[in-house]
Amino acid sequence: MVVDGIYYALALTAGGALVSYLTRPWVGVPLFVLALFCLYFFRDPDRVIPQGPVAVSPADGKVVAVKPQGEGTRISIFLNVFDVHVNRAPIAGQIKAVEYQRGEFLVASKEEASTRNEMNTITVEDADGARVVFKQIAGLIARRIVCYKKPGDQVAAGERVGLIKFGSRVDLELGPEWETTVEPGARVAAGSSIIARRKGRPQ
Repeated sequence: MVVDGIYYALALTAGGALVSYLTRPWVGVPLFVLALFCLYFFRDPDRVIPQGPVAVSPADGKVVAVKPQGEGTRISIFLNVFDVHVNRAPIAGQIKAVEYQRGEFLVASKEEASTRNEMNTITVEDADGARVVFKQIAGLIARRIVCYKKPGDQVAAGERVGLIKFGSRVDLELGPEWETTVEPGARVAAGSSIIARRKGRPQ
């Protein structure tokens, strides 16, 4: 459970109790329901991390795009409000850069959200010097992006690196050394779904 969820749930529960006390018991019910939803939304289940020369999904959600980008590929994952919103490192390595960019709050499932929305871009470099870039992208409802890491930090594949509050999107940019293993429409789970494999490496 992400700590934020506990804070929100406690605040909503207190608000519901106060409203019920000052008015009628049933008036506070919507706030109690929202408190339960916050506990559900901010859940943070453990995941089994695959081993080997693979990249795992940085987010739970639906793959909405797998497109060529430069010499590599971009994989876009849309998170609805019912998905786990904790983000994880796609590969093991060192955080080389964390860059925050202000922007719009378009519906995250739209293609233009990849470039126009508010986002946080994280670059990870593995022991061989290969880099993977993934972007935490805000959506129509999501207005806060959280990143736990800073440049210089070491991360393991599948390690928790942050979260995006409410509906959002995560884009993963892979170089030509990666072969993607997912197609648009696929459902993926952060840290446990393999979305790409290193070319020329024994599996």
